[in-house]
Amino acid sequence: MNKKETLEIRKLFTQESSCLTRICGCYVDYNKEKVCSLQDAFLSLAKDEALKYHDIFKSTLSGTIGKNLLNMEFPTDQELDGGTQEFLMRLRASELKDIDLVDCFYDKVIASFDYPENYYIILVYGAYDVPGRASDGAELYDASEEVYPFLLCSICPVNRSKGGLSYLPESNSIGERIRDWIVEPPMKGFLFPAFNDRGSDIHNVLYYTRNPEDSHPELIEHLLGSRTPMSPVSQRETFQSILMNTLGDDADYDVVSSIHENLNEMIAETKNDPEPLTLSKHEVRNLLEISGVPQEELQEFEEKYEEIAGPKTAFVASNLTNTKKLSIETPDIVIKINSDRTDLIQTQYINGRQCFVITVDDHVEINGMSVKTMHLQKTDPDNPES
Repeated sequence: MNKKETLEIRKLFTQESSCLTRICGCYVDYNKEKVCSLQDAFLSLAKDEALKYHDIFKSTLSGTIGKNLLNMEFPTDQELDGGTQEFLMRLRASELKDIDLVDCFYDKVIASFDYPENYYIILVYGAYDVPGRASDGAELYDASEEVYPFLLCSICPVNRSKGGLSYLPESNSIGERIRDWIVEPPMKGFLFPAFNDRGSDIHNVLYYTRNPEDSHPELIEHLLGSRTPMSPVSQRETFQSILMNTLGDDADYDVVSSIHENLNEMIAETKNDPEPLTLSKHEVRNLLEISGVPQEELQEFEEKYEEIAGPKTAFVASNLTNTKKLSIETPDIVIKINSDRTDLIQTQYINGRQCFVITVDDHVEINGMSVKTMHLQKTDPDNPES
């Protein structure tokens, strides 16, 4: 799913546009015991309660594609009898009216979700009457193309509210606040099937993780049967490893900064595209070529790429660089520059030592205090060393 398709489904989670018909929930404690459960028609919920659920569902489809929202494909064997995709197909077909099937889903989550505290599993069923679109992109609500039936799962932590003082109307006094258990925004979730090309794609699922570096691989692999993708940090580290092995001793400042400049330009050029920019092995090689990596260093690039990342690995470009800052670090110094002003730093040899030369204007601050910059003295033509 891309950004536009995700936003289209998020817009359904309002009181006016809701297409949800059934909701089920299970509260699980830190001992992995089911404390209580919920099965109800979604439209029977009180307005304020439904509003809070809608907020949770919106959060489950929030964040950045490739970081918080991960598109995953089911392996072929998971679509056979007994597979994870086949189970979700039966669960969707039941419209969450088969309580035994729903309980089986809870058991699968509890068995595969390694979380030491209390949490609330929410599962909803909806059927979206997908409107057609005119040639100019306008939606035609009276010209539906198909119905998109879906399941959305949200897994939310449940924590006690903070202690404190509050007004107690019963005694008309200030006293200790009553601490209760609060369902917080989701930490994990998924949408099945994926909404690709504005329709059902039963071969794919969209997975949500609030923390991209903690995707809970066991939940992805055991509940969904999919392969856990590399996290943003893992992608960056793998990309850097490819660069180091390709460049070797030729990893000088000019080449490396040029790679990041070109990468940032590519990201900026595609920032309005619905799909995030991804780089395959071929595209990474092109990036290195246009950044000035010598051809002799690229001769073994493909072999090193496949050895480090795998032949089919593609990187989300925004995970590979900081589009706002370029950081230069030595054991004693850290320099941070706006990515679009790397021209302010040059490398030079001064008195036999490699140095970074930074161009500065008349405004310089040290620990927040404005200071004067160094002014060149006028040179006496009769005494150049003056």
